[in-house]
Amino acid sequence: MRKALLLVSILMISVITTACINNFAVQELNNKAMGFMEQGNYKEAIERLKSSVDLDDSIFETHYNLAVAYTKNEDYLKALEAYSKAIELKPDFADTYYSIAVTQENLASDLISGVLILDEAGNIQKAPEKSLEEAGKLPDISEKTSQTAKQLMDEAVKNYETYLQKSPEAKDLQEVQSRVTDLKNRAASLSGADNAEKAPAEAE
Repeated sequence: MRKALLLVSILMISVITTACINNFAVQELNNKAMGFMEQGNYKEAIERLKSSVDLDDSIFETHYNLAVAYTKNEDYLKALEAYSKAIELKPDFADTYYSIAVTQENLASDLISGVLILDEAGNIQKAPEKSLEEAGKLPDISEKTSQTAKQLMDEAVKNYETYLQKSPEAKDLQEVQSRVTDLKNRAASLSGADNAEKAPAEAE
């Protein structure tokens, strides 16, 4: 299943706003992180941004950039934490809602494809390595996994819609509206699959 992608402009916006930071050490770490991001070295970018957060936890741009780095590195759970902190610090920044929606959408896709699984406590974790024979097959997902994926898709829809409300003249308006429609259909299909599984059990 194809992953949702971040808009290129989102990262550019965060780079520009980072230049307004007064703390030189924090700004320097953010700039170094941006250099690593441009090289595709997301792990090094994450380390610099984590150090920046340690120096000053109150800067929106650092949390936002860290979330983007985690998203690019496909560490979606940590990305969600960083986006949530960014929203707490600057709730009117529209692009954060787009970015968190992308992350939630990709997290749902990884659950459905079996890249991630739910443990017994319902926590999301990386699936064990698959054999070559299993690698090309989609898993039979449990009802709990299906419900979690649907919940993530529903949350992604809300965040995409918030993005559009806060950015009504967005250049990607039609693309995001199309994505919202697609996500709603996918979430509905998961609900349908859950109901189909429950029906035979109820008939017995």
